Amino acid sequence: MVLKVSSRQWQSGATIPTKYTGDGEDISPPLEFDGVPPGTRAFALICDDPDAPVGTWVHWVIYDIPGTARGLPEGVARDPSLPDGSRQGRNSWKRPGYGGPSPPPGQPHRYFFRLYALREPLGARPGLDAKEAEAAARAKSIEAAEFMGRYGRG
Repeated sequence: MVLKVSSRQWQSGATIPTKYTGDGEDISPPLEFDGVPPGTRAFALICDDPDAPVGTWVHWVIYDIPGTARGLPEGVARDPSLPDGSRQGRNSWKRPGYGGPSPPPGQPHRYFFRLYALREPLGARPGLDAKEAEAAARAKSIEAAEFMGRYGRG
């Protein structure tokens, strides 16, 4: 099997529902993990927008998700440390947790959700930025997957 990250709320490449954006409830979407490789002891997930006018804008950094997880629920709390042991890094707003798409008017932007299946947890403090978390995740990665959504404002 091949690792896959997806959401029942939209197909990869389709429009992200407003509920999960800065124009809606601004809560994290529910995500599902399938095809988890043997030996996965943790996950890391980074969501970013490479189309932002100021350069890549980070919307979510979450790591040390338990290896037994098969997804993330809708509306993950914006706490640095979560009850299941997951930790959240800093997004581009300099805060923990998910921040939904809120692009300037114009063409829709692409939002990539990259999931890493890890052979061991990162074991890092909460608050890593995306570059720190991604470098650590790549070093411990068994396999990675990507899911994309689009969102724009007229």
